[in-house]
Amino acid sequence: MSSIAYGTVPTTKSAVCFRKHSKSPTFSSLFHPSSSSSSSSRLMLSSLSSSSSAKLLNSNNGSSVSSSSSSSPKPFRPVMHRREADRLEEERLRQVQWQDVMVKMVVDAPASVAYKLYADRELFPKWMPFLSSVEAVEGSPDLSRYLVKLERFGQNVEYHFLAKNLQPIPDRKLHWRSIEGFANRGSVRFFPRGPSSCLVEINFSFEVPLGLAPVAFLMKPFMEKLIRGGLERFAAFVKTT
Repeated sequence: MSSIAYGTVPTTKSAVCFRKHSKSPTFSSLFHPSSSSSSSSRLMLSSLSSSSSAKLLNSNNGSSVSSSSSSSPKPFRPVMHRREADRLEEERLRQVQWQDVMVKMVVDAPASVAYKLYADRELFPKWMPFLSSVEAVEGSPDLSRYLVKLERFGQNVEYHFLAKNLQPIPDRKLHWRSIEGFANRGSVRFFPRGPSSCLVEINFSFEVPLGLAPVAFLMKPFMEKLIRGGLERFAAFVKTT
């Protein structure tokens, strides 16, 4: 060690040691190998590559990560989510029109009596002759099947629909919406006007298909006339009970 410090020539043994150390591959020789160390560098790169590939295979449970997979791709199965179903329903509603009809009349009966009679759906044909039949669905007291027969624009027309009665407000409100067939919804409200009379208000909305849109303006007064006539017959029916 002292001979190196004072600049003396190293011994043969020391020179051999330095030569062995200088021949070991450096970090730069891995990427820029010289002609003398190219074979050893390629061997180390090959070893590093094999080691990395083995680790990658182990991390993927032995499965190959190459772009060309041996297994065939799974078939695409589209699933309609609720959002997609809502979008389709909105698109359908843009292709139709809704008409609203409102009729009201004072009836010579307490609100509780008028409500009780109107709540009996199977009595509807007694004051609505265009309703051929109304039948409650067995086992489902809130569902009813309606058959409508009427003459419109010189033609006999039949409609059927299944309606669901929504949660009522006793002596105050009945309302429904159709769930099959002719699309409609509505409500009947009862406003007390004294001990022996009340105001009955009917709100009825119905869907006009796109094909009938040109005559939609004729359908509204026609339906309003039907409902008003029905309410007038209801007022007469109440007096007989």
